Amino acid sequence: MKGIHKVVVGTKYLKYEFELRRNLTIIRGDSATGKTTLVDMIRTHMNDGESGPVTLNCDKDCYVVEGNLWKGQLDNIQDSIVFIDEGNEFVKTKDFARAIQQTDNYYVIVTREGLSALPYSVEEVYGIRTSGKYGALKQSYHSFYRIYPDSTTENIKPEKILTEDSNSGYQFFDAVCAEHQMQCDTANGKSNVFSYLKAHKDEKILVIADGAAFGPEMDRVLQLVLTRENLALYLPESFEWLVLSSGILKDTEVAQILQTPSDYIDSKEYFSWERYFTALLIEKSAGTYLNYTKKTLNKAYLSDSTKNAILGQMMKGKPE
Repeated sequence: MKGIHKVVVGTKYLKYEFELRRNLTIIRGDSATGKTTLVDMIRTHMNDGESGPVTLNCDKDCYVVEGNLWKGQLDNIQDSIVFIDEGNEFVKTKDFARAIQQTDNYYVIVTREGLSALPYSVEEVYGIRTSGKYGALKQSYHSFYRIYPDSTTENIKPEKILTEDSNSGYQFFDAVCAEHQMQCDTANGKSNVFSYLKAHKDEKILVIADGAAFGPEMDRVLQLVLTRENLALYLPESFEWLVLSSGILKDTEVAQILQTPSDYIDSKEYFSWERYFTALLIEKSAGTYLNYTKKTLNKAYLSDSTKNAILGQMMKGKPE
């Protein structure tokens, strides 16, 4: 499945209206915020259809999956939107992550905890805002997505940059840091970012991580950022997205894709947008002097013009 899909579900007492743009959407929040009510309404419509008390308007079928028989339920669902309420422990497992990885469904998961096995975006974590008879999804991290350089921490002058992995992105920033007599470290995985920051509490650090899959770590890392004045976050979709967005490839199709990625990224083929942008950059740069590989950075990316274009894109940030 690809594209943006609008869901409008309601009774005569309450209506929810929201759009889903990726394969994984997380709904979180405290009790009595309407999360379970939303799933209950989807379930009621699934069981009763149009003759029941719930109306549902969506271009895709909507289902609720739950309980010990979740695998069998998923086997019978294709090209649909799947809702899973909190309390279903299977969503935390690698078995569930494997089961949904190559399906063509979108998934809406209600949870209060980070789901480390799933690569969901910081942009697709929501709470529910209810006003009278109307409920909508509100981005939990929207105002924090591009903390550097657009927040109260924008004036931080980091002493160090921390990247989540040791691939080409780290190699790029390590080279940039070396030019400015700064240190660049790798956390060797997004799950290690929090512990690294805890261990280096007295240093001014700019964290650069792939926003497309950093959702599970965002809550606890953000708590540190909000309590420490010496931390900042920069969360582009991925390093590959940053390169593609810099314009160095001068490719009109890339420019179109970046405008509306949902229209091009098939959830069955790409579990996260980070994987798609990696594949796109490899494809578009193949056979050119900018030939890109994930593991080892092509030195062409460190030429002044190319490097400055990428760094310039960082300062522009991500389009709304």
